[in-house]
Amino acid sequence: MPRPFTRLPEPWAFVRHFTPNWFAMTMGTGVLALVLAHLPWTLPGQMALAEALWLFGVVLFTLFSLLFLARVLLHRDTVWPMLLHPVQSMFLGAIPMGLAMLIGGLVQFGPARWGEGVYQLAHLLWWLDAALALASALLVPYLMFTRQSHALEKMTAVWLLPIVAPEVAAGAAGGLAPYLDPAAARLMLAVGFVLWGMSLTLAFSLITLVLLRLALHKLPDTDFAATSWLPLGPLATGCLGLLTMGRDAPAAFAGTPLAGAAEVASGLGLVGGLALWGAGLWWLVTAIFFTRHYIRDNMPFNLGWWGFTFPLGVFTLATFELGRLTELRFFALVGLVLAVQLAAVWLLVLQRTLRGVWHGELFEAPCLKGPNSPAHGVFAAD
Repeated sequence: MPRPFTRLPEPWAFVRHFTPNWFAMTMGTGVLALVLAHLPWTLPGQMALAEALWLFGVVLFTLFSLLFLARVLLHRDTVWPMLLHPVQSMFLGAIPMGLAMLIGGLVQFGPARWGEGVYQLAHLLWWLDAALALASALLVPYLMFTRQSHALEKMTAVWLLPIVAPEVAAGAAGGLAPYLDPAAARLMLAVGFVLWGMSLTLAFSLITLVLLRLALHKLPDTDFAATSWLPLGPLATGCLGLLTMGRDAPAAFAGTPLAGAAEVASGLGLVGGLALWGAGLWWLVTAIFFTRHYIRDNMPFNLGWWGFTFPLGVFTLATFELGRLTELRFFALVGLVLAVQLAAVWLLVLQRTLRGVWHGELFEAPCLKGPNSPAHGVFAAD
């Protein structure tokens, strides 16, 4: 067996070159755990496997948080180049989105193992997640508008990452609200609807630009193959958030001046969820066509491949939720097919990631690549 870390660009590169891209791995792993837990049919060992994946995601998130914090504290000269990089900075949104998946798993698996006290922990973590999501949705676009260098022909759907984070937090609120006292649930859902509206409206604007860019400049380079799946993310999370928050609203707002609006929100959530699911289905099929095109071009592996997992996973969760709310078997069958596809993609990407970790080739931050880095005035886009 070859020696590990033979392709590290420098000693301790896994700290100095650690990038927020790695948190996309926690997003993909966390959403797979939730998909397995929400399968419409119970299989032997299903919940044990789902919980093991969630715990694996917790370990990864903890490790990545420590490495990222170490880079910020020990290599402060690398922080500004990362923030100015037109691609790396976008992945800051992956941090709260990864945390949201772990909060969902805590609600799903925690009570059976540690008791109902985990709901309060999940509640506190949700407010942290909402703050991080809001920060990414405000900070990164501000840097885009004032300091970074962008062009329409270089644009990819990676622009969606920082602004979709509030929408993912809103979906997590829908999953947690039924387990909190009514006052806490009302406040969380109110904030969740605000985050949902903030995120989805901006996401639709960016998806419009992505379609324009594709029509004018065709598909991005193979290095950005996974970004073709990213527009599915806000459509799927928008659908899931609308379904879960609409489902929870009547009980949370009962006896308040918003009780009538909450009843309406329940019906509108289902209708709006179906509409967003339809939009997501179009993008799912389109992304599959794009991926077939990229496979013929021998797309190289990079951490961006984790972008194949999260949008597909959230769309699968939304499909299962529609199946439960509509009682239509069609959604259960479609969700099962998507779940199998998600598991296959996750295994493939994990295997390629572990190989890259062993060789050390994944620990090279694009924003620190010598004279072509933002620190030297040129904005790399790889």
